[in-house]
Amino acid sequence: MNRVSGYTMVELIVTVAVGSVLLMIAVPTFFWVTNSNRIAAEINGLLGDMQFGRAEAVKEGTPVTVCVSSNGTSCAGVNTWQSGWIVFSDVNGNAVVDPGDVILRIQKPFTSTDTFVASNAVSAVTFNRDGYANGIAAGTLIELHDQTNNHNWTRCLAINLVGQIASQTYNTTSNGFTCL
Repeated sequence: MNRVSGYTMVELIVTVAVGSVLLMIAVPTFFWVTNSNRIAAEINGLLGDMQFGRAEAVKEGTPVTVCVSSNGTSCAGVNTWQSGWIVFSDVNGNAVVDPGDVILRIQKPFTSTDTFVASNAVSAVTFNRDGYANGIAAGTLIELHDQTNNHNWTRCLAINLVGQIASQTYNTTSNGFTCL
């Protein structure tokens, strides 16, 4: 009597069904985790560089500017922060990289299609030696949206004239600004 080894059709169908159910659960969760981590990294990158710039201005006693820069050597003069930014010691506080100004940090442009746009057309924030933010009118809000424009992924960075910087989620208020 010869015995044939292998799997039956029922066993294969059950295995495929269980695998399909697991994939249906795992794929959306994987998307959520990767999207959440990307958004957090982007907002925290600018938040950290703003805090670093403010701390350097206070520590060194000279203005420090954080500005949009797509090339890593000069300010671009646009309010689309997804283009990248630089942090530099701005001796005369004019928000322009002059000879003698030292670039302290460089953030490359986002590789994603997320948008990071500042209100009031703010393309640079200069912190003075007291840590106050100059050149941002009554403060500013930089809004981060992913390509789906889903409110679950909206994050904002609120900066006021005193130099306070706060990260916030959709429909919350901080530093006098509501993230929308």
